[in-house]
Amino acid sequence: MVNLLGLTPSELQAFCSALGEKPYRAKQLLRWIHHAGADNFAAMTDISKALRIELEQTATIAAPAVRRDTIAADGTGNAIETVFIPETARGTLCISSQAGCALECSFCSTGRQGFNRNLTVAEIIGQLWLANRALGGRTAESRPVTNVVMMGMGEPLANFDNVVAAMQLMLDDCAYGLSRRRVTLSTSGLVPAIDRLADACPVSLAVSLHAPNDALRDELVPINRKFPIRELMAACVRYIEKAPRDFVMFEYVMLDGVNDRVEHAHELTRAIADVPCKVNLIPFNPFPGSGYVRSPASAIARFRDVLLSEGVRTTVRKTRGDDIDAACGQLAGEVQDRTRRASRRQARSDTAGMPSYGEIAERVG
Repeated sequence: MVNLLGLTPSELQAFCSALGEKPYRAKQLLRWIHHAGADNFAAMTDISKALRIELEQTATIAAPAVRRDTIAADGTGNAIETVFIPETARGTLCISSQAGCALECSFCSTGRQGFNRNLTVAEIIGQLWLANRALGGRTAESRPVTNVVMMGMGEPLANFDNVVAAMQLMLDDCAYGLSRRRVTLSTSGLVPAIDRLADACPVSLAVSLHAPNDALRDELVPINRKFPIRELMAACVRYIEKAPRDFVMFEYVMLDGVNDRVEHAHELTRAIADVPCKVNLIPFNPFPGSGYVRSPASAIARFRDVLLSEGVRTTVRKTRGDDIDAACGQLAGEVQDRTRRASRRQARSDTAGMPSYGEIAERVG
């Protein structure tokens, strides 16, 4: 049985052609599946009865199973490592791309739990499909999700092909019809994949920076050992040439006594000077055993004011969903870790050795 939920427009057209159907049937199916949120071929009333019977025998529309749906006190909801953030004028869905994450950023709960596998196209787009249905948006006009951010579990560019295919569905007028400005991909800095994304599906780009120099970023975001800040900034400049926005968003988690001093702020402005950008300061969201503490509000304000005084557009992210561990950096599903991360971490602490990230970088690049 072919899962039509995960087929791109061109793949769905090829599927219809194999059944002897005209290309317009693919657009009809896209509208029923993604516009109407249909999972029952019998409901597709403008498709012939004979084709509906054939579809029931050869295909399915299967989204990931929802294991838990939790509502935070501020209205933020979590389902299958997906977070919906309601606001007055928009609804943002934070979507995961992997079960776990292989990059092991030191301050991230998701990175601590290890990595199992990449999500399929159906599992990625299925999060958007399920969210619209669960929140009552069964038609294009009533959909509560207006923006998508690829900022959930995993490094999106390490699952490049599936993430791009899912985003193309988000952008397709016969599917979700989102603009490229309303879809944001966040990466830890896989430079070759950033260049590939600019050619394949240039959406709004966010970069998890978190440090103003290579020495500190090597510690916080270990992939920096493969792609240091200078190379990352050059990739960002190249990306803007094809991006839907004229800036890159740099994300910077605020860690007390680690990266939040005034001298760090001045150093950050020098590091990003050549990139049209905005900086989003993120108060650290604690989790058990993290070893880090959130910067005090006064330190965050002081850091922000330094950036603003030097002409850097800067915002401070409002913490949402932390009471159900759905805030930034807190997402933690039930991952059957294939990397044996806990045992490797213990071995490193015993030997004080540092891991090699070259293999990961080459695989995803």
